[in-house]
Amino acid sequence: MKLDNMKGLKRTHYCAEIPLTPCQVTVCGFADRVRDMGNLIFINLRDRTGLVQLAFNDETERTVFEKAQSVKSEYVLMAQGEVRQRESINTKLPTGTVEIAVTDLRILSKAENTPFEVTNSDKVNEELKLRYRYLDLRNPRLQKNLIMRHNIAKAVRDYFYSNGFLEIETPMMMKSTPEGARDYLVPSRIHPGKFYALPQSPQIYKQLLMVSGYDRYIQIARCFRDEDLRADRQPEFTQIDAEMSFVDVDGLIQMGEGFLAHVCKEVLGREIPLPMPRITFAEAMEKYGSDKPDTRFGMEIMNITETVKDVEFPVFADAIANGGSVRAINVKGGAAVYTRKEIDKLTEHAKGIGAKGLAYIRYTDEGANCSFKKFLKDGQTEKLLEATGAQSGDLVLIAADKDKVALPVLGAIRLIAGKRLGVIDEDKLNFLVITEMPFFEFDEESGSWVAMHHPFTMPMEECLDLISSDPAAVKAQAFDFVLNGTELCSGSMRITDSELQQKMFQSLGMTDEEIQAKFGFLVDAYKYASPPHGGFGFGLDRITMMLCKADSLRDVIAFPKVQNAGELMSSCPAEVDEKQLEELHIRTVTDEKPDKAE
Repeated sequence: MKLDNMKGLKRTHYCAEIPLTPCQVTVCGFADRVRDMGNLIFINLRDRTGLVQLAFNDETERTVFEKAQSVKSEYVLMAQGEVRQRESINTKLPTGTVEIAVTDLRILSKAENTPFEVTNSDKVNEELKLRYRYLDLRNPRLQKNLIMRHNIAKAVRDYFYSNGFLEIETPMMMKSTPEGARDYLVPSRIHPGKFYALPQSPQIYKQLLMVSGYDRYIQIARCFRDEDLRADRQPEFTQIDAEMSFVDVDGLIQMGEGFLAHVCKEVLGREIPLPMPRITFAEAMEKYGSDKPDTRFGMEIMNITETVKDVEFPVFADAIANGGSVRAINVKGGAAVYTRKEIDKLTEHAKGIGAKGLAYIRYTDEGANCSFKKFLKDGQTEKLLEATGAQSGDLVLIAADKDKVALPVLGAIRLIAGKRLGVIDEDKLNFLVITEMPFFEFDEESGSWVAMHHPFTMPMEECLDLISSDPAAVKAQAFDFVLNGTELCSGSMRITDSELQQKMFQSLGMTDEEIQAKFGFLVDAYKYASPPHGGFGFGLDRITMMLCKADSLRDVIAFPKVQNAGELMSSCPAEVDEKQLEELHIRTVTDEKPDKAE
């Protein structure tokens, strides 16, 4: 059958925007479902807004009816007709009270049988969906997510424009500088043996814009990091990047709070109370074992070191003797849910993330069943129950180790238990600001202190004298925004003193030659004066993922990468012609093992 064209017709409405009054409309979209009942044909037409029912019956012109009989799922159609009330109301659809009595039907494109049902793709293997991503993107759920992403991006610009920010683009090809992750490198044809780097963030350029006098900068920036992937990480991502001059940490946080509140109001219609709760990094670790805590439920970590200091359990005694502590969480109602077998699974998980094990007290109506009961003297069980607030039906889980082990382990177990007991309210939006971040963190592999953020972060003034003598005690003028246990943003005040910046680089083990080679242009820029400034970067992908309640960043990115940083649909990355490599002065070397005979 010959395909039709659009001549003489022009779309008047989207499918989910059909008026409830009789009128003539023209709609376009994909055939979602076809029901042929002989003398009646119904086609659900789908576009990005939703569905509307097209109706054909004995009164339909014969050529139009016969054309409707030939339609199959995913055909691209254009239809004109009269809006009328449906006899069979579908309360699940916004347009479930109306249908279009079609007078003109155009088949604009035919579809072969698809490898999976588009509107039921949530039940399909992930790899198959990613190979046919252009089909999966027709799924209403993904379309809803991408439309929300668009709305968030619009709200970004509206908010920052109204607050006097200028949108300025920064280079996509820049100098490779150490920023925490591996760079994606771009070879230069004109400069043999030299490379550009794709930006991990516009960090240096936005600071230079402050030096240049553009006191409020905003950019929805593409960023690239060659690192291992996970559910909330992709090799290329989008950052809402902002920088401000003549501001302090509180001013930066207030601007970020206002932005998040604006997005939630514009996109979700929800009011977010301001100011948002703030806790220090140290408090977050002590209470939740995480620098991005989920505060939608309790089960806060307790320090029971004093309570157990006289308990003759070697695990506790060794931890305390080695400068560690004994920590616990009370899983309220956990005794009824967690059997001994399930507690063993939790223990194995704890071991997998660094713990030596988990001790427990399972408190039921029959009494307190304690995993270290034989080490307890009279009255010590009661003291533990009192210290942890445990009542009949509760499960107390205990970790004993150095704080850097015990706290994150219980933080992870806390999340698992919270999900298992169903105590996390998925409708809550618990925003949190983490303040007073550590400036340095100790890298076990290299045996040296490294910057926890980027090396341009300003330390707190009272910590300046500790940079060389006591790195562990140095705190940064930095903060994170967190939503329901996911980090949305990092921000900080920046170093603007060239001498202090030089000292900071040196404290990270860089020689003067390395500093000049990698950051000389930035250090030099500060010699010509710079206003005090700071900024932040929100992850657009993460914000969208959280507000959509999506399970993965893949659900809010049109064409995402998989675990090995490949893109299944286009088979990217791929080999290139030898001629292209020659022009770039590149030769590939395969890492083959030598033959044993050699």
